[in-house]
Amino acid sequence: MVTADRLRPATAATPVAGVVGAPPEPSPDEVDALTLGRRIRDRRLAAGMTLGALAAAIDRAPSQVSAIENGKREPRLSMLRTIALALGTTADELLRPDAPSERAALEIAVERAQRGPVFSALGLEPFRVAKTMSDQTLQTILALHNEIDRLHRERAATPEEARRANAQLRAEMRARDNFYPELEAKAAELLEAVGHSGGPVSHQLVADMASHLGYSLHYVGDLPHSTRSVTDKRNGRIYLPTQQSPSRDSRSPILQALASHLLGHEEPGNYGDFLRQRIETNYLTAAILLPEQAAVRYLTEAKNLRRISMEELRDHFAVSYETAAHRFTNLATARLDIPVHFMKVHESGTIIKAYENDAVRFPSDALGAVEGTTVCRQWTARTVFDAEDRFTPYSQYTDTSTGTFWCTSRIEKAKEGEYSVSVGVPFEHVKWFRGRETPRRSVSRCPDESCCRRAPSELSEKWADASWPAARTPTSLLAALPTGTFPGVDQTEVYQFLEAHAPRG
Repeated sequence: MVTADRLRPATAATPVAGVVGAPPEPSPDEVDALTLGRRIRDRRLAAGMTLGALAAAIDRAPSQVSAIENGKREPRLSMLRTIALALGTTADELLRPDAPSERAALEIAVERAQRGPVFSALGLEPFRVAKTMSDQTLQTILALHNEIDRLHRERAATPEEARRANAQLRAEMRARDNFYPELEAKAAELLEAVGHSGGPVSHQLVADMASHLGYSLHYVGDLPHSTRSVTDKRNGRIYLPTQQSPSRDSRSPILQALASHLLGHEEPGNYGDFLRQRIETNYLTAAILLPEQAAVRYLTEAKNLRRISMEELRDHFAVSYETAAHRFTNLATARLDIPVHFMKVHESGTIIKAYENDAVRFPSDALGAVEGTTVCRQWTARTVFDAEDRFTPYSQYTDTSTGTFWCTSRIEKAKEGEYSVSVGVPFEHVKWFRGRETPRRSVSRCPDESCCRRAPSELSEKWADASWPAARTPTSLLAALPTGTFPGVDQTEVYQFLEAHAPRG
């Protein structure tokens, strides 16, 4: 029996069997308007009828019949039966989901492609598939469409690509003990060029660095929302927001912009390039704010006194706690012979950043990526959130399957919420740190689910069938990783901004 629900609009593009590069085909039980239109046209031409003759036979305007044959209008079932009667066939025959011929299949596939998201995204005007167009031409168009569609889908799937790249970069950092002598040399060269003789790097000194490299600093109220700074390389300007976040070091975005210039970064070709450039700019920024010689001298003295402290390192160089912790991981193994691990963890328990070369076992996914996974509830990075005293440095020992580790952690705030920044070392190296006398101790059996990923049996038995939580879905869960040359940055907005602020005359 013919039913109206077998008709389907032809707006969503889909493949025709056997046609390379075609968009997805409707299910066997559905007929889209394009296929139906082609079957009607095929039957009309086979019967030797003109468009006008069929229109007259069903008492409709020729334009209406043309719209139906071109898949732009769906006939009601009653009209479809009238058309079938005029063509000497049945509605069931017209509703068959397969194309009437191989040529028709090609034409339908091209029409579907033109109505799909790829053509729309490219801003291409639709064209009429003429009879004079060869099958090879149509196949070529479909093959090109298929390749562009594949690239679009690949870009939409870049969370996996980015996670692979991130895992590879972390492995490289581990192999180098997170120490990059070439970047240390760049930082030392720039500091020497502006006459830095010691002490914290002042804002004036950062401005001098910009001037030395041929840039002037401009603070504006309309910086593109997707950026922390915008560099006009043509006119030697770095634009920064007039309102600075109280949780961020106002020197960092300037130094990061200068670092990209100093390192000769070009537009990243893929996520691996993008992530590597970000690591290099962050490293160089920290190496400028905490110069190697001064930082190693300070930390060596602290080690000899057995009082290494992230808080004191932070205060000595007037940087953020996170910057101090990051910088410590650069120098700990290469210069102090201390293996180390670092974690930045959101209050939800999600790892934002991580590094290790001390055999600590971070959770990871099938790709080897750590970021985005959930850290054990027993680790310092999680238990610190329960501390009432957030002024006194927090530290804890944690027994794990790979050994006992000591960690020190601090809560920081950002617009995304609270997060902990933690630095840890194996038990045999805790003797160099302040806070080693802490009585806090926990045991982590992760990745064993009984550790903290599965509710205790008594609670589970009581509440498993009596609860229904409404999950707060992270916006990043369903969103593709931002695309573009610089992921997440609105290039149009940036170009319009530069055009508006470029010096005239």
